Amino acid sequence: MAATKKKPRAPRRKKADAGSKGLAPKDVGTGADASKALEANIVADGGVVIGSYRDPLGGHGVVLAALPIEKVKATDYQRDRSETHVKKLANAMERVGRYLDPVIALRHDDGFYHSPNGNHRLGAMGLLGAKSIVALVVPDAEVEFKILALNTEKAHNLKERSLEVIRMYRGLVGARGKELETSFLAEFEEPHFATFGIVYEQRPRFSAGAYSSVVKRLEGFFEEPLEAALKEREKRARLLMAWDDEVVKVVDALKAKGLQSPYLKNYVVARVNFLRFKKGGEFDFEETIAKLHAATAKIDPTKVNKDDVAKMGGGAPAESDE
Repeated sequence: MAATKKKPRAPRRKKADAGSKGLAPKDVGTGADASKALEANIVADGGVVIGSYRDPLGGHGVVLAALPIEKVKATDYQRDRSETHVKKLANAMERVGRYLDPVIALRHDDGFYHSPNGNHRLGAMGLLGAKSIVALVVPDAEVEFKILALNTEKAHNLKERSLEVIRMYRGLVGARGKELETSFLAEFEEPHFATFGIVYEQRPRFSAGAYSSVVKRLEGFFEEPLEAALKEREKRARLLMAWDDEVVKVVDALKAKGLQSPYLKNYVVARVNFLRFKKGGEFDFEETIAKLHAATAKIDPTKVNKDDVAKMGGGAPAESDE
């Protein structure tokens, strides 16, 4: 299956002229007709509408509401909740005695509100025994799949990003599986996230960072329906895991002879990565991974010394993604 390569990097954007885009303050506060039905549903669900407005950039309707906390739950398309962070956040909220950061929520037909970006805040309020939570309720259900592109304030590591994308991917396959993968460039951001995400589902301690430079070079988005593209990504994930098995064998052998370094996986991958010397051109994913797998199997750990690892080591240690 052929993949469409990413578009060339766009030139650095220039700052727009002040006051040239979006709505004026008087227009933001006018509310939107599309929000009226949502407001009625919020009240019927036991919530309270605090106000409504149009967002100042796109003019889309948003409802500010207090919702029963038992009716709000996190979507599956985001990073896993860290209980340590939840407790830390709950302690801070309790100390300050305030909750000032509304979650984003989307109402589903079952009467529950799904929050695509408030997992830890929701957990902290639940831990504190809160009765309600304040939310920005958005009428457009598509935001549930676009929120990843907006969630940039706290950097995700490669594992978190990949798992978020593949969870979103599987949800979209169920709802819109006949649409082309290339229709979701904004939602998925990078094609390798989905492939790595499939691996992480099966191997939570996979070190994607060691393979990232190779896979990013080979990956592209598919001009194929999501249903078919997912099968291809699952195939690619299996190839990566097989190569990873071979890399781990070499790493274990190097550790057995006394070499201890967080860069051992990076070293093994870099040693066989012939793409480093190829400045241009396109390479077939399956064929290239097969060559790298075979080259890894030929490495003789007895001929590797500490200086070899030091010379080729670079970048973040492979374990940094775990």
